[in-house]
Amino acid sequence: MKNITLRQLRYFEALAREGHFGNAADSCAISQPALSVQIRELEETLGLQLFERAPKQVRLTPSGVAFAARARVVLDEVQQMGEWAEAVRGGLLERLRLGVIPTIAPYLLPRLIGDLTARFPKMDIDVRETITPRLLEELMDGRLDAAIVALPVEEPSLIEVPLFTEEMVLVRSGAPDPPTPLSTDALSDMRLLLLEEGHCFRDQALSFCNINAARRRDGLDGSSLSTLVQMVGAGIGATLIPEMAIGVETRATSVHVSRFAPPAPTRTIGLIWRKANPMGNALREIAEVVRETQT
Repeated sequence: MKNITLRQLRYFEALAREGHFGNAADSCAISQPALSVQIRELEETLGLQLFERAPKQVRLTPSGVAFAARARVVLDEVQQMGEWAEAVRGGLLERLRLGVIPTIAPYLLPRLIGDLTARFPKMDIDVRETITPRLLEELMDGRLDAAIVALPVEEPSLIEVPLFTEEMVLVRSGAPDPPTPLSTDALSDMRLLLLEEGHCFRDQALSFCNINAARRRDGLDGSSLSTLVQMVGAGIGATLIPEMAIGVETRATSVHVSRFAPPAPTRTIGLIWRKANPMGNALREIAEVVRETQT
């Protein structure tokens, strides 16, 4: 059995619409004999008579009516594929599969999703929140288009675009400190509560504090910053949180925030994606929206 071609479907639809071989041929910018040949080959391929032929008019047979509905579905899909390709060439994203690490997602996403929707109203946004190693794996496998993480990730096949830099602050219970900024040296004597292994923020905190992970004092390894801050509020140690988390995590807890003397510990947040991704220009627009959201 021969394959049905898109050309035959278009000629079929034109003839069904016009009800006349000459008019259908004119609408397709071909000769009437050429259109007749294509319609006859389509009927032979299907083994069905699609049209009743009269001297001055043709009309669909019952089989032709049923076939017309199916042909319309195929032609609509083809048109949508063309529109999709045009959108891609123009740098537009239909769908964004975005990964975000847990120490960013609760504080950035509520505002970012609204800003992205306002900028790209036709774009579907799927969000995946998990730790950096899993985001990198899913990004490399093509399950994500981009991810918001702490930089650097130092993966040669990925593009890293810095978005903003923020300070880390210390959260403690008890009476507030004098306004004098803290030295990072003071952290070595504290019972520091950290995120569990796998979170890049844990590694950054250990680095800021000059603490060897193997020699760290016993404390609590939490799965979220919220858990750590709540435990600090209960009088168990101290913890570090990023500046963007202050408003959310400390508003309902009896803790106070201390800033560090320069050079204060910081982290740089960036958007990453595969170098091979053809939507790089569109992802740079996404990066700009993130910058605007955070300012």
